[in-house]
Order: sequence, then structure tokens, then C-alpha cells
Amino acid sequence: MAQETNASLQIERLDGGCSGTCKGSVSAMEDEKDENLDNLNQLTTGKPPRNVKMVRHCSSSAFFTDFESEIAILGLVSPSSENSVFLPIFRSGSWSEKGPKQFMEDEHICIDNLHKHLVTSAELPSPGAFYGVFDGHGGTDAASFTRENILNFIVEDSQFPSGTKRAIKSAFMKTDHALADTKSIDSSSGTTVLMALILGRTMLIANAGDSRAVLGKRGRAVELSKDHKPNCSSERQRIERLGGVIYDGYLNGQLSVARALGDWHIKGSKGSKSPLSSEPELKEINLTEEDEFLILGCDGLWDVMSSQCAVTIVRKELMMHNDPESCSKALVTEALQRNTCDNLTVLVICFSPDPPPKIEIPRNHRRRSISAEGLDRLKGILNN
Repeated sequence: MAQETNASLQIERLDGGCSGTCKGSVSAMEDEKDENLDNLNQLTTGKPPRNVKMVRHCSSSAFFTDFESEIAILGLVSPSSENSVFLPIFRSGSWSEKGPKQFMEDEHICIDNLHKHLVTSAELPSPGAFYGVFDGHGGTDAASFTRENILNFIVEDSQFPSGTKRAIKSAFMKTDHALADTKSIDSSSGTTVLMALILGRTMLIANAGDSRAVLGKRGRAVELSKDHKPNCSSERQRIERLGGVIYDGYLNGQLSVARALGDWHIKGSKGSKSPLSSEPELKEINLTEEDEFLILGCDGLWDVMSSQCAVTIVRKELMMHNDPESCSKALVTEALQRNTCDNLTVLVICFSPDPPPKIEIPRNHRRRSISAEGLDRLKGILNN
């Protein structure tokens, strides 16, 4: 009775002032109700809702034909114990392809157990891991040297592990200077550097160049690094302030990145300020149970794929086979199908031995609706 009385009051108010706008609103309510019913039926049959936007860059593959591909768009959540103490367990896989280029100039490193790998007396938080992608140019000299030495420069620094951020920045500088001093390395050889150092629950991302780190957080893509392109506003300002110029997106008409190690034919002598910077940007986060995996990829991947698209692919793959190496291969294969023009190197690092949990749709406990009888009476009034 209370619902009918309220409906009657609402009808009386509408009767005195309804117009074509009001009719349109009711029609929209009916359409929305029909769409919600259709979407409910589609969800129960494993199909995506037809009125939800698909990920823009995820249209060339069969990866995205079910509801899991809409995780980040819908903002769905799954149950997690926020108060529990989470300690990551690292698993990683990698995949590289030369792509359409004549030579392969990428290097990478995956260390799931840092304590076992290092021969050091430093007391490190446990667990520990280290990962890196080194996108070389002008040959492989700089990328190979950086892969072999940068971790040692970090852990041998006097500020490590108490001052890890300072140790990482110092290691980038030492590696860059070592590339200048090593006569066997061509001065025109350079490399971008993207690395992840994880100690306990603390993950540090360091980036100099246009590779990218993306965190998969319950299906949502969280970018942890910024692409250092010369046309980026902050990079452009720094370059021009130091006397550099940008021609058609290239630093001094030569390099498509604004930060890199090596390339001493551009930097000139040590100690001079160059528009090509070797200083990394750092990002620190504390891992939680919702952080499922990390993707590290060179620009050959991100030139043809959005961060969200990559996370959607990896999450779907992990739910099928829980193999990070196969996930890396799937991303590389997809990028090749999208006609990337560069070398491809992808790392997928998982933080749990288990596959990602199935996403649950949160229930809406507050419902606002009109009864079928009230809707019929409203339609009759409007029609008259």
C-alpha cells in the first residue's frame, strides 16, 4: 500500500506538468530496464554486455570475447583481505622477437630470487627480485654491458640497501660513465633502461627511456613509468633549455628517446650537461594482494598496444594456464600481428603462485525502482 500511495502521489505530480520531455524520460527508463535485463541474460551466458564500451586498442584478437575483458572498464572488484600481511612470491617469464628489424638489439634480465643470485653480506629484505629490459640502439654493446653490470653497481653502492633510491640513481650514472670509459664499446651505442627492484613488499621502478612498466591490479592497468619521448612537454622543455633541438620527434634529429645510457657521440664529454639525460625517474609502491602481475616491455609493444589491453591479455592468459612465459609470448605475438616496426621484448612477473581470481560483480544493495503496476498507470496517464 505504501508503495502504491507513493506511486500515486508521483503520478499526480507528473499529471499536472508532464510534457514530451517527461515522456522521453519514461521511455528511457523502459529502454534502460530492457537493456539491464538483456545484460543480465548475457552475463549468465558468458557474453559481454552490449552497451559497455570495449577497450579501444583490443580489437584485433580473439582474446576479448568474454566478460573478463571488461574488468577495468566496469571497475569490478574481487574480495581480498586488505588487513592480511601480503608477501609476494615471484614467478616470471620472458619472450623476445627480432620483429621486422634486421638485428636484435634488446637485452633483458629476470632474477626471481635475488638472495640466491647475489654474493653479498648486505642484509636484504626478503623476498627479493630484480628484472630489467634494455632496449639498445646503435648496436648491442651498451645494452649488453648494462645488463651485465647495473645490478652490481646498485648492490655495491655504499648507500644500499638503506638508501636504495640513491643507490639506483648512482648506479645509472656509474653505468653511463663506464660506457664512456670502456674503449671496446662504440661511442654511438646506447640503450634505454627499465628495471624493477623488489625487496619485501617494496617495489622500485626505475626508467630512462621509452620502455614501460604496467601493473595489473585486479584487472586494471596502472602505469608505473613514463615514456621519455622528445615530444613529451616536460622532456621538450628540458631539452630546449640545455640547447638541444627536436626534429620530427627526434632529439637533435638523431634519437627517438629523451633519456638513455651511452650515446656519448651526442652527450659529448663527461661532466657536460647534455640534452640527452641518463637520470632515471623512480616510482615506489608497496605491493598488496590486489597487485597480481607486472609487465615490462620495450616500446615495440606499446607502439601498437595500450597498457589496459596488455593487462587484459595477460590476466586472461594466466586464468587459463597460469604461465607467465606464455603470457609474454602472447603479447609479443599480438604485437607482431599488429605490425609493430621494432624489436620486441616482454617480461611478465607474477606476485603469487596462484592464477588471478575470478572477478565478481559487486551487488548494489540500494535499489530504486517503480512497481510494474505503478509503471502501467504512469504510461496510461501519459498516453492520455
